[in-house]
Amino acid sequence: MKKIILLVLVLQLTAFSALSAIQNKNTWDYPLFIFDRYEINGSQDFYQFESDLRKDNDVVDEFNNQSETGIISYLLFEDNKIVIDESDIPDFDHDGVKIERYLPSHSMGKSLVSYITGHAICEGYIESVDERLSGWDVIENTLYEDQVLIDLLNMSAGDQEYIGERLDPQVDNLLKKSYVNGNLIPLKRIMELDLLNSKKSKPVYNYSALTTHVILNYVIHKTDDDWQKLLNKVFNEHVKVKNSVYFTKTPKVGRYEELVGYEQTGRYSFYATRYDYLRIAKTIMEDWNNDTCAGKYLKTIYDRRIEKADNIKDPDSVGLYTQKYGGQFHFDIYGFKKGRKILGMDGFAGQQILIDVDNEKIIVVNSLYRNYDWKKIVYDKLSPSNIQSSNGSQCPDGSELKKTVSDDGSYYVYKCSS
Repeated sequence: MKKIILLVLVLQLTAFSALSAIQNKNTWDYPLFIFDRYEINGSQDFYQFESDLRKDNDVVDEFNNQSETGIISYLLFEDNKIVIDESDIPDFDHDGVKIERYLPSHSMGKSLVSYITGHAICEGYIESVDERLSGWDVIENTLYEDQVLIDLLNMSAGDQEYIGERLDPQVDNLLKKSYVNGNLIPLKRIMELDLLNSKKSKPVYNYSALTTHVILNYVIHKTDDDWQKLLNKVFNEHVKVKNSVYFTKTPKVGRYEELVGYEQTGRYSFYATRYDYLRIAKTIMEDWNNDTCAGKYLKTIYDRRIEKADNIKDPDSVGLYTQKYGGQFHFDIYGFKKGRKILGMDGFAGQQILIDVDNEKIIVVNSLYRNYDWKKIVYDKLSPSNIQSSNGSQCPDGSELKKTVSDDGSYYVYKCSS
């Protein structure tokens, strides 16, 4: 019976049409137990938060209407304390199987892959963000071979003819040729199936799940037998998580049984408890502000960030309402003062972490689906005094930012009016 349930779950997971990707909005559609995974144990010396709690009417209203908003956890950390702490994580059975309370990162995991990459550089496994991806047989004779790491970190690998939002604005993970999910297939199989003899196009921002898939497995390749050691050093020793946390692997069941003989590869999808997500975010903030080696890496990717151009969509999340992207983080939220340093992590179904390193403030949101009022409980909570103007204008010439519909009518675009 359990095997049948696993098969059904993975088959659900691999419903690849753009329509199903839009309709399938529940974060519990991706439970941890269906994946093999890399486990990092919690630390006995885990960081213990202090709190000075207050009620926030905007946040409480979202929880009172949870059936529509989808929000299940909200944390606001400032002045080195948790000041807002609301949660209502439902017990959830999926076809008779109880879902664990480990919350999926979805694409927030992309930023965590970057953070791991920074530590791999600090530990000497990778030379720098300017290292070329060479001597790795998995990507030989593909557009990724010999590319500079920073271009992949910035989602500017020139792969827009094969995958990504520039190919299909609705999804970032479907490969053009085979129409398979680039985050669920072993990487070597993807390269053989879709990208053998592929050619790099003009390097422009192109948000893509596959790019992160390549980065993560390049780090695994470079660390070799020390991969688990690196994970332990980052999350157990450095972050000091309380509970186990997990990166997942490509699945072995369902439609992927045909891939026997291909080694499972790592996925950026990450699972942790709500407080451990905050512990990770706090450590990232401290790395930045204390100028640690990992902090220097974070500042490097900030300095090397690139324009998203017209890839800005409806402002319901930091991922879709920021001007720039660097090292798998979203930067430069529209409407905030120029130079305001906020590291944004954004995931499917409304997962959010925003790290305001200037004001030492963190917001962590987990949700079943992305229907909560992002402006009220995230955007406005990041200190309205730092918002540049009421209309959110931050165009180079000072003109107003205008909301228009994309040429195909499928999403909103924000452009300067001049």
